[in-house]
Amino acid sequence: MSQLSIWDAAVKEHARLVQEKGRTQSEEAESTLIFLGSKNAGKTTLISRFLESSSVRGEDPKPTTALEYTYGRKSTGANMGRDVTHIWELGGGSFLSQLVEIPISCRALSSSGGMAVVIVLDLSRPQELWITLEMLLKQAKIEVDNAMTELRSQNPSVHDQLRRAAWKKFGENHPDKDLLSPFPATLVLIGSKYDIFRDFDSEKRKVICKTLRFIAHTNGATLQFCSTLSEGLMVRARSLISSLAFGTTPSRAVSLDHEKPLLIPAGSDSIGAIGAPPLPTGELTKIQAKKPYDLWKKAYTAFFPQEAAEKKRVSDDPGKDAQYVEKAVDSMRVQKDEELEQYRRASAAAARLEARKSQAAGKAPAGDQSSSGKTARSSKPAGGNRR
Repeated sequence: MSQLSIWDAAVKEHARLVQEKGRTQSEEAESTLIFLGSKNAGKTTLISRFLESSSVRGEDPKPTTALEYTYGRKSTGANMGRDVTHIWELGGGSFLSQLVEIPISCRALSSSGGMAVVIVLDLSRPQELWITLEMLLKQAKIEVDNAMTELRSQNPSVHDQLRRAAWKKFGENHPDKDLLSPFPATLVLIGSKYDIFRDFDSEKRKVICKTLRFIAHTNGATLQFCSTLSEGLMVRARSLISSLAFGTTPSRAVSLDHEKPLLIPAGSDSIGAIGAPPLPTGELTKIQAKKPYDLWKKAYTAFFPQEAAEKKRVSDDPGKDAQYVEKAVDSMRVQKDEELEQYRRASAAAARLEARKSQAAGKAPAGDQSSSGKTARSSKPAGGNRR
């Protein structure tokens, strides 16, 4: 078999790119990844490991404040063109969920590399898992639906293409078709802290796994477990994120066993394989629920009563947080705070002095009028009333 010349190899690579990605080597793809999830679930660590940030290994990453942005690039082909992925991370759990309206946009949905929403859930805290997932997924759906409505008016063909792509992963004859509501954008659920989760009682792990499988399946999402303490699971996570960011080939492996880390690509599961909601025998017929979602919610929250995650107070001042110490900036801040306090005191003193002057000036004329009135009355003749 003869080897291809450099020119023939270049032509072949060009044809492959055009066929698989619908673009030439000179064109750059642009994608958007939006990371949401439980507080302290490891979103920042996942992003940093993907970007191979040197600040992560051996150090604890700083907590994310509100909505943070970073990006990644990857060379594409011999001409050194670069694909770009825009990465947004929402901190604080579900407290600031409305901020997702910033990165979720019509432009992000229609970009050449697409948009993906990644929800990272803390498996070690099942008592907060449902309420966090429900709130974040609901808010993401609202913003994606708004963006899709805008896209339909601006570019109907792209809108229809995204809808078809959402259903394509299931196939035309999927048995659960009537129960599915695929997310218009790529959706991924990542269960973190598997190293803690695997030590849970087997029944607890089964309930959590089945519930997450149901939510992921009915929304057309990929479900995967990971742990920062397991290099193998982190390699899987990096591979998954790379496929979202740069279109690399994702893993086709499937793991449905709750005794092992779940790895379920979108469209690989089924209601039949998941089974019935985890309810005691005889309770299934007693619970009144209009939709399967409501039934699963009642089952999960009965097993794991939900606790609202600790909300960050609006009055908290990030400028006073020890993790953001900057000596030069902080010393100037102290100086300006002192100057502001002195100004406030001086202004208050001047206002009090002005008030006293005004009060004194207002009393003087009134006193004069009263005095003259008394003098006029006393100057009448002593016997005037006898006449």
